Amino acid sequence: MNGGNFQLFEIILFAVVAGFLLLRLRSVLGRRTGTEKRVDPFAPRPAPPPRPSPFSAPSASQGPVIDGQATPVSDAPAAGKTSGAGAVRAADASFDEAAFLKGARGAFEIVVNAFAAGDVAALRPLLAPDVLDSFAGAIKARGGNKLPSPLISIKGAEIVESAVEGTTALVTVKFVSEQNGEGNAVEEHVDAWTFSRSLKARDPNWTLIATSAPHG
Repeated sequence: MNGGNFQLFEIILFAVVAGFLLLRLRSVLGRRTGTEKRVDPFAPRPAPPPRPSPFSAPSASQGPVIDGQATPVSDAPAAGKTSGAGAVRAADASFDEAAFLKGARGAFEIVVNAFAAGDVAALRPLLAPDVLDSFAGAIKARGGNKLPSPLISIKGAEIVESAVEGTTALVTVKFVSEQNGEGNAVEEHVDAWTFSRSLKARDPNWTLIATSAPHG
């Protein structure tokens, strides 16, 4: 093979190799068809999912899990009222008193602290509209001033009443707490808060619908 033929052979060999590599690259990367979804780095990102209320029933409140599927909570009576220690559990077998009280204690702390700070936004997810209006009105009446939280500790929380009215569960909790009074004197406070939740709703959140300070 003379020099010219060898040079031609090299050119043909390189062309064959280059063609083979091009075909391999095309098979790996594919071809553009014009239907590819392009990512716009400047497009607004989707909003994050809403955070759950800090006062929620446990996830099991949507019903017990059977073979990996959540069953719906049982319907409460269509009308009338039942009351007593087991009223809510009778309507919703997944109701867990210990988990409920843990959430209620957290709600009590959040509400007391948010009220002192004048944070209406933090109160909104936890309070019924009329209760929120009362809290917001009291905050406005003091000029919207922020106050230090009076809450020192929650000494106790117990369910003192539960009932089901139609398809609504009602649970009243008695809280005993230590709070700062005048001159930073430690005072014991007793409060009764009533929480409500629709038994037909998939939303596990409870809402504060009434507050009182019982005597004794």
